[in-house]
Amino acid sequence: MGDRIVGAAARDVDLNLLVALDVLLDECSVSAAADRLGLSAPAMSRTLARIRTAFADPILVRSGRSMVPTPRAEAVHAEVKALLDRSRALFAEGRPVDPARLDRTFTVIANDLLAGTLATRLLPRLRQTAPGVTVVLLSEGPHPDDLVLREGTADLEVRVITAPAPETRIEPLLVDEMVAVVRPGHPLTPGPLTPAALAGALHVTPSRRGRLRGPLDDALEAVGLRRRVVAAMPTFASALQLVAASDLVSQVPARTGAPLVAALGLVPLPIPLPLPPIDISMGWHPRNDNDPAQRWFRRQVRSALSGLAWAPPGR
Repeated sequence: MGDRIVGAAARDVDLNLLVALDVLLDECSVSAAADRLGLSAPAMSRTLARIRTAFADPILVRSGRSMVPTPRAEAVHAEVKALLDRSRALFAEGRPVDPARLDRTFTVIANDLLAGTLATRLLPRLRQTAPGVTVVLLSEGPHPDDLVLREGTADLEVRVITAPAPETRIEPLLVDEMVAVVRPGHPLTPGPLTPAALAGALHVTPSRRGRLRGPLDDALEAVGLRRRVVAAMPTFASALQLVAASDLVSQVPARTGAPLVAALGLVPLPIPLPLPPIDISMGWHPRNDNDPAQRWFRRQVRSALSGLAWAPPGR
């Protein structure tokens, strides 16, 4: 009798509904989910109705002009995504990845400098070797990035990882160092930069959280100096655009910032103070450890940034 019950339960479960549920909760839109799955809107609506029946829950409800997930849907989304990821890995284990036939979207969290570096170094290679691969680069948001990895919103984070979740897998990628950046002809450019001259300039700092203080302030105060920060900008790019149009000074990581500094025609200046190194790492959730496509993509990211690897000289 037990076997008959198990058999009946298995026949009643349609695992394709989990795929549809995952996409619906990602998009919070029937039409957008239909586009991703290659279905018509009516077919997607019928699938949502089946999901609602299976879960005995509305799953998505109307809120103004948009749809929002119910608490039940939010509670199961991460579990559904993890189950689907593991299922794909089971079928793919032992099967080599053919980049030319790979049809996947990979999502990476990175700041604007790293996103630009990855885009310029990674995407041309993928267009040649893996034309079916799409890369989505997300900016660092207000939510902890390890939570984004846990929920499956992103596959990778490439950044300075200071307090990861216990389960996050981490691989160091490169070490960078901050440099000061000014416009051509700036009063600081004629001679070697000194701590006093750096402190005497007006500064704009890149900070997505609006912080006005950083390691440079600690280094200046250690030699009895203070600087004046007149603005905080949400990205490196916006800070450097302001630098290009003014006498303000900003900072960027020397290696990952080099392409943008060059594109804007700015001048990098070594900072004559001991600053902590910038350790850039790659982090991912352990459910992606053995997925062949994920492992292949991590190799591509590692390779794209390998030419930037550099250890700052001792002072």
